[in-house]
Amino acid sequence: MNSDTSDDDISFQDALQDVTPHQHDRADLDVCNKPDTTSKHYRRSAAVRQEELIVDGLSDADAKRVGSEEQLLFAVPGVQHRLLQRLKQGHIPWDQGLDLHGYTVEQARDQVSLFIRDARQQKLRCLLLVHGKAHSGEALIKSYVNEWLRRLPGVLAFCSAVPADGGSGALYILLKR
Repeated sequence: MNSDTSDDDISFQDALQDVTPHQHDRADLDVCNKPDTTSKHYRRSAAVRQEELIVDGLSDADAKRVGSEEQLLFAVPGVQHRLLQRLKQGHIPWDQGLDLHGYTVEQARDQVSLFIRDARQQKLRCLLLVHGKAHSGEALIKSYVNEWLRRLPGVLAFCSAVPADGGSGALYILLKR
């Protein structure tokens, strides 16, 4: 042995004397610890992950409820007042529309996300989204759409449509150019 070798190095080398080098260059996945899918803890954590499904930052967790006749209005800071007025009056022609009648909340979320994403890729400026009105007074899809559109990137403003385009059962959406 080298004379520069310390006592720690000698004891380490002695400890490795009976070790045989591993012959495989890949991990044996069969011997890895796999989660026990029958355990209560595993099932609970999987259920929580399932409930918190989020698509494009949009959750299907409870949204603040809005009335079916309630007029919606939203604009990010910096949107010109005149442009918002034109949107509210229906003076900006909409390029594409989506009708959410008959969709579940989860299906509506997916459709809204895809609709906005596709419209932005096509460089569209204004959209019409028909969410419908609830007959019971509380519009579920409308409530979720109100929350989702505020979170989607590229949405500058939205407001309830004029009666000819669906009134409080539809929205005009203004997208970033």
